[in-house]
Amino acid sequence: MLTFPVTIDAFNQPFRDAAPSPDDPDVRSPARFLCWLLRHQGDVVAANAFVGMLWFLPSALNPWLLGKAIDNGVQRGSVMGALPWALAMLGCITIGVVSGVLMHTAAVTGWVIAIYKTIGMVLRKVTQLGHVAPRRTPAGEMLSIAGGDADTFGALTEIVGRAIAAMVAFIFVAGMVLNESVRLGVVTLIAAPLLVGAASPLLKPLQRAQAVERGRSSELTGMATDIVAGLRILRGIGGEQTFGDNYATQSQLVRRAGVVSGTWQAAVDALSVLLSGLLLVVLTWMGAHEMLAGRLSIGELVSFFGFAIFMVWPIQTFFELAQKWVQGLVSAKKTIAVLGQLPPWKRSLVQRELPVGVEIRDEASGMVARPGRLTVVVSAVPDDSAALADRIGRYLPAETEPVSLEVDEKLKGRARKAARAAKDVLRARQAAADEALANAVWGVRFGDVDLSEVGLEDLRGKVLVSDTNSQVFAGTLQELLDPHGHATRAQAEQALRVANAEDVYDALPGGWQGILDERGRGLSGGQRQRLVLARALLADPDVLVLVEPTSAVDAHTEARIAERLAEHRRGRTTIVTTVSPLLLHHADDVVLLVDGKAVAQGSHADLLANDPAYRAIVARGMDDEEPAQSAMSATATSEGTTTEGGQR
Repeated sequence: MLTFPVTIDAFNQPFRDAAPSPDDPDVRSPARFLCWLLRHQGDVVAANAFVGMLWFLPSALNPWLLGKAIDNGVQRGSVMGALPWALAMLGCITIGVVSGVLMHTAAVTGWVIAIYKTIGMVLRKVTQLGHVAPRRTPAGEMLSIAGGDADTFGALTEIVGRAIAAMVAFIFVAGMVLNESVRLGVVTLIAAPLLVGAASPLLKPLQRAQAVERGRSSELTGMATDIVAGLRILRGIGGEQTFGDNYATQSQLVRRAGVVSGTWQAAVDALSVLLSGLLLVVLTWMGAHEMLAGRLSIGELVSFFGFAIFMVWPIQTFFELAQKWVQGLVSAKKTIAVLGQLPPWKRSLVQRELPVGVEIRDEASGMVARPGRLTVVVSAVPDDSAALADRIGRYLPAETEPVSLEVDEKLKGRARKAARAAKDVLRARQAAADEALANAVWGVRFGDVDLSEVGLEDLRGKVLVSDTNSQVFAGTLQELLDPHGHATRAQAEQALRVANAEDVYDALPGGWQGILDERGRGLSGGQRQRLVLARALLADPDVLVLVEPTSAVDAHTEARIAERLAEHRRGRTTIVTTVSPLLLHHADDVVLLVDGKAVAQGSHADLLANDPAYRAIVARGMDDEEPAQSAMSATATSEGTTTEGGQR
């Protein structure tokens, strides 16, 4: 068996009325989402806090031990009096070294786990939304969430655990200082919140600057994705320079936004150092006065100096927490905009099973596909036949552009809020329109059952639409062709043969385990198309809809595919949209669309002889038919041969 594990599951079910789960993220606000994320990372936060305390507390105890060593040993001129305290300090240092390694390990582990879980949430949501996802969110924003925003959440998870440890250490030191001097202890206790509060005016502009930087980065990511995906086309039209210049311009905008964000970040960091230093000076001055007044011993004064120095670490940790929280709010705002989306489909009150082996009728076009036959749909406008395929697969139209949440960075105050509110309205209207369309009477009937009455899981399990935009994913050839691991080796070999894709198998080192690059970059356009066809055939659906399956292959290859496809799918319902005479030659039924309406239906020969409109559409491909047909006989003598001793 060809097996490979399925690792991505959907949130609940792909319906908007699915029962919420406790594991679903809280998307009511950015702050609620961050709190939910931290709760669900409670074990990670607790681990970071525990090892952080193992690091902070011994360091906090050392000044006290040093003071005792001075008072009990140095002041009395007794080495033995200082020895126990010195050994205790050595033990604290040893614990601090070990715990420091553990803290770093826990921090990195927690960071990675948070990143992994965030990416998992995004992938599950995209899986749940399916083809609706690109209608709702630009690709750049989606990639930014899975990249930079996930990293931000990982950093927040780490700093929260460390801040808890710092708070415990801070209270511990404040208690020790309070035990020695009430005045100094009170100052120590109230210093941290006052200092962090002093930096709060800088956090709002920092948040705005980081939001602008994040938006610019999303746009840059989306632009890069488009350029890489369309590089071949850009080279063909000579557009590399133009789009390269556009990318460079956007990169400069990202750089400027990063400089502004970095400036505010530096201001907050500088303020934290300044205020921590001022606290150190104040505490040192007060401690010196306490000693001169006879209320502190020399050892206690030295301890107090050590405590004052130690206090810099927790206070800076609190500042870092405030910064990471602000960054998290920026990232969370974009993240919940994706995770908060609901699929447009509602579960039908009367759920019916999709019948198979029945006539398929599309009311919008009038097209009829009889069961167990190869029906070819011909149209002079490819978009009309593609729209028909989408309706049969119950896919929403692809013309809707996603609405970005980004607003003009030049807008401030009320104007910025108004712009953001307007985009929220547009997104809500788009979602409502999708819902209305998805849950209306679909207009495609399988026998007496409209597709709107059928569950999507049932539909997706029985009807497969494979179009020209279908992706070739990175991974092994086996994973590409049989992602669910349900097929046998013989079935996979047969699918390759029907799609005339044996050459791809032969060219890959490792055979079935041969590695395909991202998007199949190492393959020609024809090879990618044939692999997509092989994958669709191997799925073996009850109803297979193929959109221009041979548009990128030569006539000889197309002829072989046409003959093998007709034979392979014999007795099962297959709908192909094409104007290729080679495929039309093997069709059981042909439907002609004009302006999206079926105006004629019959055999290829009859329509070619009697319908001028049909003849005009398919005539441009007729010249390729004869050489391709001659190649078929030569192919028949060799198609029984296999490579690698008959094993593929």
